[in-house]
Amino acid sequence: MELIQSPELPAPAGHYSQAVAAGGLVFLSGILPAAGAVDPATAGFEAQCGSVFEQCEKVLCAAGCGFADVVQCTAYIVGVENWPAFNALYANVFGTHKPARAVVPVPGLHYGFMVEVQLVAQRPGA
Repeated sequence: MELIQSPELPAPAGHYSQAVAAGGLVFLSGILPAAGAVDPATAGFEAQCGSVFEQCEKVLCAAGCGFADVVQCTAYIVGVENWPAFNALYANVFGTHKPARAVVPVPGLHYGFMVEVQLVAQRPGA
């Protein structure tokens, strides 16, 4: 198992890795909006999603991947009413690429954020 850490992001505060690679796959831990850059009390759902996808892109890049390599996504969103907005933002990020996906409405997330995304990607050439 290879630990993946983006040099552009702070190291995780807990006992986990930003991502790990194993068997040609890269597994991203749940990614929240950028702490310090996004205030959950004032940033809207769309801004939080934008931050999450930027964070994910940095971790994917550190693993030698991009969004086109993602094979599975699990998204946790606060409020089922945010599903259409998430779907539109997600479609904008992934374009015609359509990985397997689950969107799970939840009552709350860590630090008061409204979205968390977990990805699995296949390394190119693996």
